[in-house]
Amino acid sequence: MIHTEELRFSTKGEIDLVDITAEVERVVEDSEIKNGIALVFVPGATGAIVTIEHESGLLEDFKRALKELIPKGKGYLHDRIDDNAHSHLRATLLGSSECFPVVNGRLVRGTWQQIFFVELDVRPRHRRVIVQVVGE
Repeated sequence: MIHTEELRFSTKGEIDLVDITAEVERVVEDSEIKNGIALVFVPGATGAIVTIEHESGLLEDFKRALKELIPKGKGYLHDRIDDNAHSHLRATLLGSSECFPVVNGRLVRGTWQQIFFVELDVRPRHRRVIVQVVGE
């Protein structure tokens, strides 16, 4: 069986973190798939899917680390086009998807492992995330 749903939401722009854990868990539950895999995927070159604890200090640390690892305005060649090369580079570093086991109809994740969409583009956006559950 395959069950696919699309999550839609708006972001505030660079670096907005949107906790989508509850929505992903709902999709898994609605799928009625007992055992399999749940894929969480963002179609877009300036968004990412990560797992991280939903704790305010850690989320701020995460934002700061991204800014330090790949800072804005470092003379990136892509900035000649639309001034968001750092957004693309950060998204490439983080990745566009995560997979989770589904066991006995429930998404398997750690206690402190929440699922976040990370907006990396320089402006607010309307985003979509595809959740696909495959199994039996």
